[in-house]
Parts: sequence; structure tokens; C-alpha cells
Amino acid sequence: MSSRGGSILHYAPFIGTRYSFSRKRNRFTSVIAMVSMLGMVLGVASLITVLAIMNGFAGELRGRILSLVPHGYVANDEDGIPDWQALQATLASRPGVVAVSPYISDKVILTSPNNQRGALLTAIDPALEARVSSIPATVTSGSLESLDEPGFNVVLGASLARMLRVQSGDFLEVTVPRLTVTPLGVFPRSKRLQVTGLFEVGAQPDSFQAFVSLNSGQKLLGMRDRVDGLQLRTTDLFQAPQIIASLGDALPGGYQARDWSQTQGSLFQAVKMEKVMVSLLLLSVVAVAAFNIVSTLVMSVAEKRRDIAVLRTMGARAAGIMVIFVAHGIALAAVGISVGAALGVGLALNISRVTALTERVFGVKLFDPSVYFISELPADLQWSDVGAVVLASLLLSLLATLYPAWRATRIAPAEVLRYE
Repeated sequence: MSSRGGSILHYAPFIGTRYSFSRKRNRFTSVIAMVSMLGMVLGVASLITVLAIMNGFAGELRGRILSLVPHGYVANDEDGIPDWQALQATLASRPGVVAVSPYISDKVILTSPNNQRGALLTAIDPALEARVSSIPATVTSGSLESLDEPGFNVVLGASLARMLRVQSGDFLEVTVPRLTVTPLGVFPRSKRLQVTGLFEVGAQPDSFQAFVSLNSGQKLLGMRDRVDGLQLRTTDLFQAPQIIASLGDALPGGYQARDWSQTQGSLFQAVKMEKVMVSLLLLSVVAVAAFNIVSTLVMSVAEKRRDIAVLRTMGARAAGIMVIFVAHGIALAAVGISVGAALGVGLALNISRVTALTERVFGVKLFDPSVYFISELPADLQWSDVGAVVLASLLLSLLATLYPAWRATRIAPAEVLRYE
């Protein structure tokens, strides 16, 4: 008896698989099984495709933002840095530091003849700035070096310039958070600036960032010979937190060292959290499809009551019967997961072509670069995501099979075969 039970248990996965793809099943049961597999296909494909798009968006955001943002900062938030040249030379000599550039930054109001906008005004040394960030490469009109030309010049983000309705060669007024005392009273400090260039990163800084020369910034913001801080570029972006932290230990009191993960970290954490939440929402679609398997197996158990009774009388144990129906459900789920994974990978690898084809067929522009900062859907397929989706789907499917399989073991052979 035990050997026959062991033999049945050995062949249980084979029997369960035969049940899954048998043509002798009840037609309604076959329809329910097909719907379950279709739901699994759509859920898995959608989840893989959306995760790839989320990875692509995160990569685009990281590349564009971090091309503008230096790897780290050293600043004195209270009084600024008076003898910044000496500190610059000291920091530049430290291991892991490639370049150092001074900056002054404050919020201002920019006023053109047509509009008025708040902005972040940053004073930089154009020659040194090129060593710590990729701003010069993003200039689409004029040049960053024009800031050092005679007069008060400014380079604006392209979106900010559109909102102010100005272009290279136009003039605008800047009002800074400083006061000027005159015989007529106290007035906000303002200055007329000439737009000598525009830059476009393809991200949010385009809508609020403005640059002036270090000399102009010191005059406008009343910094004299001081600067707010120093920008740093390190040998490796992802090693920057460790390198900047080691610099902070050697700085004088009152100085702070911050790396890009501290200044921009909340943005990337928000993107990561959004990816997790979207994944959970789409995983619920997979869960619904997986638990549709419950209906399929319940009907299969009812349909196969006679087979179960015969196997039990032949010596099959309850564990063998349970494995048969678990294998039955997993086989159905595996087909849906496999097809869904293949479809999802195909869509993720060709999402740009699919988007372009959709735009041509329907004659619409899905992604306006002036609104979304992108012209097409970016996608970055990571095989670890594909593996996680497949494993999670298989786990949900396995859980869905347990109850119907357990119910199959409760069938009493004598009750079923009494009238046979």
C-alpha cells in the first residue's frame, strides 16, 4: 500500500499537468481556465512593462538632474566663506576630489516687460563651473562664458525664459532679498540684467534656475569677497557620499559638507516609492488572476471526483491527491506567466517603437517635450524585476491552489463510488 501510495505521489505532477491541458474537460471549466490564464498574461505583462518604464524615467531624471548638480557641497550657512580660495586649494588636494568651484545662491524675483517669476539665482565662475557640472553642454543659446563679459549678464533656463517671454539679448529686472538705504527711504535692491544665454537640461531646473557671474552675484547679494560655499566633483558619483563625508571630518567648525544624495535624495526616494506603489497596484491585478485559479480548481475537483475516488482506492494518499491539483493549478499559471513575461519583455524592449507607431497611426503627439521634458517613453528593462515579477506571480498562484487541492483530499471514495 505504501509503495503504491509513493508511486502515485511520484506521478502526481504528471497527472496534474494532464488535467490542465486535457481536451476532455467540461467546456465551462475550460473557459474559466482560459480566462484565468489571460488575466495572468495581462497582469504579468503590464507589471514588467510598467516597471521598465519607471526604471527608464528614474534613469532619465537621474541623468538630467545629476548632470546639473555637483557631486557635493561645502558651505557655511551663517556667514559664508571669506577666504574661499585657500579652502578651495585644500579641498582640491584631497583624494577623490577632481574639481572645486565657488557659488553664491539665493531666491530672487525676475521681472520682464511681459511677466514676473520667482527664480533661484546662482552666481558661478563659468570656467570652474565646467569642471564640476555639465551646464555648459546644456546651453542652447549664447554661452556660459558670456557671464564674464562686461555688464550684468544672466543665463536662464529655457522654460523660465519662455515664461518670462524673453530670449538672448533681452533685458529684465532682478529683485534680490536685500535692502538699499537711500535718503528717500529703504528699497529692495534691484538690477537690470541682460539675457546672454539659455540652457535646457530637460528637467525641472529649466523652469527656475538662473546663473550670473561670481562677481555680479557678490555685488547683487552683498557678499563682497565671500561666497556661500564650494561645489565639488568627485572621481565617482556613487562614491561621492563616502568621499564628501571624509572631507566633512576635516573641515573647521561651522562648515557643513553635503553630497548629492542629501540635497537631491528626497526626489529619488519619491521616485523609488512611486515605483513600489505602482508595483503593488499592478501586482493586485496578478493576484486577482491568480485567485481566479481557485474557481478553475474547484470546478476541476468537482469534475474529477470519480478519478479522485479511484486513485484513493488504488492507494493514493491525501498528499498525492493534493500534489495533483497543486500541479494542475501551477501548470495553468505557468503558461500565463510565461506568455505574460515574454509579452512584457517584448513591449519593454520596443516601447519607443510602439509609441512612435501609435503617434503615426492616430496622428497625435503623446508626449509634448515642453510639458513632459521627454519626447518618448524611456524604458530600462532590468532582469531582476522580471525575475521578481515571475516569482511573485508563481507564489500567488501556489497560494491560490492550496485550498481547492485540500478540498480534493476530503472527498470520501466510498461516497463517490457507491452508485457507480
